[in-house]
Amino acid sequence: MRQAYGVVFGLLLLLALGVGFYFWSSLNRARDAAADLERDAARAAVEVAARTAPEPRPATLPRGVAFLLQQQSPDGAWRSDVYGTFKDGTALTPLVVCALQEAGTSVPGTSDAVRKGSEYLAKLIKPDGTVDVEGGLDYPVYTAAQAVVALSHPDNKDHLKARDAWLKYLLDRQLTEKLGWKPGDKEFGGWGYCRAVPAKPEPGKFAPPLIESNLSATVFALEALRAAGVADTAVYEKALVFVRRCQNDDGGFHFIYDDPVRNKAGAVEQSPGKPAAFHSYGSTTADGARALLACGLPADDPAVRSARDWLAKNFRADAHPGVYVPQHERNRDAVYYYYAASVSKAFRQLGVKEVGGKDWALELVLELARRQKDDGSWANPVELVRENDPIVASANAMIALANCKAAMIGQ
Repeated sequence: MRQAYGVVFGLLLLLALGVGFYFWSSLNRARDAAADLERDAARAAVEVAARTAPEPRPATLPRGVAFLLQQQSPDGAWRSDVYGTFKDGTALTPLVVCALQEAGTSVPGTSDAVRKGSEYLAKLIKPDGTVDVEGGLDYPVYTAAQAVVALSHPDNKDHLKARDAWLKYLLDRQLTEKLGWKPGDKEFGGWGYCRAVPAKPEPGKFAPPLIESNLSATVFALEALRAAGVADTAVYEKALVFVRRCQNDDGGFHFIYDDPVRNKAGAVEQSPGKPAAFHSYGSTTADGARALLACGLPADDPAVRSARDWLAKNFRADAHPGVYVPQHERNRDAVYYYYAASVSKAFRQLGVKEVGGKDWALELVLELARRQKDDGSWANPVELVRENDPIVASANAMIALANCKAAMIGQ
């Protein structure tokens, strides 16, 4: 009998232990589930906070500024460690000075760096008003246009004489009648990349490289003229002739005529006998919208509205939009940071708040924050247009962030 009681007691003990273990494990599972829910809620709260804060990483723009300050040379210039054509200081310095001016942060040393960079640009002008660069500038229109913008800043009142010399240099390079171009010429009215003054060559004579106008150089020139207060309507009317030629029927823009390579999205397939046509894409459409505004067209002009509609319909924060031909697809994001800078300027100038029901500025800030490196810089893995140089990419990223922040607070 005692043996039977022992067996029963053992079974009851095992049952009790089993029930206890079941409740203990269930309690642990409940606790684990609660912990998981708590972690998920915390993650969600962080995500909500990030997407509703004015800047999801408060140090994003200051860290970018700090990176660029570290790259400045003792003479005030910025020089590349990647590309030879960016090593003389004339290409990158005006870009970085403009980026730092737009960023407007209180990072220690920023004002001094901008002052030194501005002095460097001013000293490139000789007493007779000509540019003092042996062999000429590699990027004459970009350098001159951004120098004009930088030296037109209210803090640079001591450099207005140099600013005006850069302005003359820029105006001398518009492809108009004074250089032999006629309104019927495809090149007429714009600016391009030619190192020499782009006079129209005589029939049968050699034309210097890159003599033609393009939309990017043109918008940089136009916005520089506006920054300097140029009021000559003829300059803008002639530029508008070229800008209109770059707009496609879908409202978007292409970069240049007759060139399926430099039009980064490629050529549209056409039936025999039809003139060449080129796909619209994000960076150049943003440039086109800005160029139309800089030429004096109002925001409700049909051409401006159609450009704005294309940008809104195709906007992406995570990639460069447009319909690319297959052979160009690998280079889609080669101008990502240029696109980010240009589209943020275009939307801000047009007063666009949302696209597709989303805050475009917040979306772009979040994406740029995601791409920023630990040292505060940005760099593009695609080399085609040299955004793999961190100074180039970082300056454009900061311009984009500055315009996004201004748009978010209604400036």
